[in-house]
Amino acid sequence: MSKVFLITGAGRGLGADIARQALAAGHQVVATGRRPEQVLHALGGEQDNLLATALDITDAAAAQRAVRAATDRFGRIDVLVNNAANFYAGYFEEISDAQMRAQIETNLFGPMNITRAVLPVMRAQRGGHVITISSLAGVTGLEFCAAYAAAKFGVEGFMESLAHDVEPFNIRTTIVEPGFFRTELLVDSSTTWADLTIDDYAERTAATKKQWQAMNGQQPGDPTKLAAAMLTIAGQDKPPARFVAGADAIDAVAAKAGELLAQAEASRVLGEDLAHDDART
Repeated sequence: MSKVFLITGAGRGLGADIARQALAAGHQVVATGRRPEQVLHALGGEQDNLLATALDITDAAAAQRAVRAATDRFGRIDVLVNNAANFYAGYFEEISDAQMRAQIETNLFGPMNITRAVLPVMRAQRGGHVITISSLAGVTGLEFCAAYAAAKFGVEGFMESLAHDVEPFNIRTTIVEPGFFRTELLVDSSTTWADLTIDDYAERTAATKKQWQAMNGQQPGDPTKLAAAMLTIAGQDKPPARFVAGADAIDAVAAKAGELLAQAEASRVLGEDLAHDDART
């Protein structure tokens, strides 16, 4: 059955892949980006089932305008795909306060802005699906990724809690946790390197930055296959709360789950008997 998709960051990379496949499957697509003309170019120009509209996800008013444009054109929104993101790379002490705030503004508050604008539409419909792209770095901390992981861990908590809020309205949520896919996250327009330089980190920073730059275009995951998997999930009556994407991510998330279980068990001796005496049963 045809659905209306609203996709952020649809001018390139994974967002464009999702939009193209949704259009090919007969869905109606609201494809957003900072430059609508770039979105149209990426998706092959004007189409009856396509609305390209401007959206800076850090601008709450722009999110409201994009949602109004979507409902004015198509009357509803069935699937929101929170895809737009960027990457501030560096060791924590070398990431400036302004950069940390900018990272969280885009990768956490950005999805919140558009989700907040879309939810009244989905509640009125008594149905919908919010899909938010997190990351392997939203599950396990990675070197050189303190800012990015902080934002993506926030996305995980936001979405996991939101699921409880909106379930009574038949609104489903899915967190997507990709590993390393050949998207455009590591291109110069999406990656920002740390502002600050600290001698103690200098050698590691130079080597690690070189490794990240060399990875661009060499990641094992195929974003067109990831887009197809997400279209499958969007068509399910009972979509998963989480979708771990890529063999590298599946192995890493499974290992993290084992670590958490081991840490919980190791905490029992010291941590289990901490209740007030009058609270014991």
